[in-house]
Amino acid sequence: MPTKSGKKMIGKSSCMQQLHYLLKRVAISDEDCLLLGKTGTGKELAAHAIHSESLRSKSPFVAVNCSALSENLLESELFGHTRGAFTGAVKDKVGRFELAHKGTIFLDEIGEVSPRIQVKLLRVLQERQIERVGEARLRDIDVRIVAATNRNLYKMVQEGKFREDLYYRLKVFSITLPSLVERRQDIPILVEHFLNKYQKANQKKMKISSTALKVLLEHNWPGNVRELENAIRYALVLCQDQTILSRDLPVEILEPPKPEIPSFCLKPKLRSKESLIWALQQTGGNRKEAAQLLGISRVTLWKRMKHYDLLSRKKSSTFRPEKEVASLVRETVA
Repeated sequence: MPTKSGKKMIGKSSCMQQLHYLLKRVAISDEDCLLLGKTGTGKELAAHAIHSESLRSKSPFVAVNCSALSENLLESELFGHTRGAFTGAVKDKVGRFELAHKGTIFLDEIGEVSPRIQVKLLRVLQERQIERVGEARLRDIDVRIVAATNRNLYKMVQEGKFREDLYYRLKVFSITLPSLVERRQDIPILVEHFLNKYQKANQKKMKISSTALKVLLEHNWPGNVRELENAIRYALVLCQDQTILSRDLPVEILEPPKPEIPSFCLKPKLRSKESLIWALQQTGGNRKEAAQLLGISRVTLWKRMKHYDLLSRKKSSTFRPEKEVASLVRETVA
């Protein structure tokens, strides 16, 4: 789905097709919208897509990162201020809401705004009016508001950290952007897109090996599409030929972090039955990997498993590592 800026939301998976459909529907409705999703899923691209498909596409698209500014600076940035409103206000300033008049304003990281700013945003959503800092006059504005967050706003409402009325006003129409692991089938398409995007600077046609692509397909992608894009850029720097190999990928993708070892596995007296069960659980019963995880040899692992009668129980259908660990930890604490 191309945007006015020329950037596109890449993907042909079923969840991306559904996303494109929702973005088009909300775009022509002129309703405000709340975009939800993890970091790196493309919330600003989605906001651009909404703007580009709407009747407001020829008017300004104004983006504000609400987490990047302090409360006072954010208030001035959003609503503007008058000369002398505070120290350093040497002239009148037009705020982002006024700059976005007739267009779209994108409020990124809406979950980070303070309670005082939340009150002012609620007025904008309800009345479509703003008040510059240091001025008593209300100014009418005509904007569509697209807000975004990677936080759980509903939980924040329950904890008293986000206004309930503002939450439900924003949530008239909400869209959750899928994480990259939910649409792994789009990874080859995205890789090709990023190769085409960045190989122009390298002046050579680049491709990726099947082994390297397999590594990318199996990665968990905590940083989502942004992490994938950065990984391709990194690989293009290291690549010595016209084909990206697995060795060219970032080390955190080649060697994912090992699970944190529980404290009971580190205590000498308890480095026994529960630690064995935990390690076997983490490795799906692979003894070689379990031994490496615990920092012992396979022979030592086998001897300890035999001592605690885990060899036969491991083969039994009733062997449940997670239950064993939970009960052993309770016994240890007691």
